[in-house]
Amino acid sequence: MSSLNFIGGEKGGVGKSVAARVLAQYFLDKGLPFTGFDTDRSHTSFTRFYADYAAPVVVDSYEGLDLVVGAFEETLPDGQQSSVIVDLAAQTAAPLSRWVKDSDLIAVLSEMGVTVNFWHLADAGKDSVDLLQRLIDTYGAGPNYLVVKNLGRGSDFSQLDQSDALKNALALGARVVTLGQLHEASMRKIDRQNASFWAAINNRNGADTLGLLERQRVKTWLRNTYEMLDTLPL
Repeated sequence: MSSLNFIGGEKGGVGKSVAARVLAQYFLDKGLPFTGFDTDRSHTSFTRFYADYAAPVVVDSYEGLDLVVGAFEETLPDGQQSSVIVDLAAQTAAPLSRWVKDSDLIAVLSEMGVTVNFWHLADAGKDSVDLLQRLIDTYGAGPNYLVVKNLGRGSDFSQLDQSDALKNALALGARVVTLGQLHEASMRKIDRQNASFWAAINNRNGADTLGLLERQRVKTWLRNTYEMLDTLPL
């Protein structure tokens, strides 16, 4: 099985790029082939941290988005297909949905045995609730919905928990998971290094090198996050 993972949430600052980066590291550490795409023209943060595996793509161009499914046409020597991670920039829902519907993407990939996952990164605000409802209204039954409570962007998710949007998503088989918060100072150092999580743990040189306990906290965060990812259809 391979998967197409749209890492979204539609609004900025909900942790989409962090989720894309940790999913990339998960695939690498599990020995699972993948290809990454970065749709944020202003930051390209996914590409910055995983340059060997991710490339920019223009989300408002069908020709650009068609590149996303190109990985599924290639069979690797061991018979596997690459999975795909797409780090969606804010405000990309409209062009993406037009492309998905005009291309009949869900049906095409289903025939190929590819799982389509829409990740909804949520903070603790009402916008995330409203945008979740918009997401499921757009695509309905068919893809998987992975609702991620990002503890790095809030701790009180009662609005989401009590919302009709979440009930409607669960009725479509949505899975709700929690992404723990990585210590803020450690994350800043990793970002300043432009490093993957693996490189940050193993790098011993430079002004932003993680200390012993910082490295251990990153390892613990990755281990806990991987346990969550193990439960998902990836």
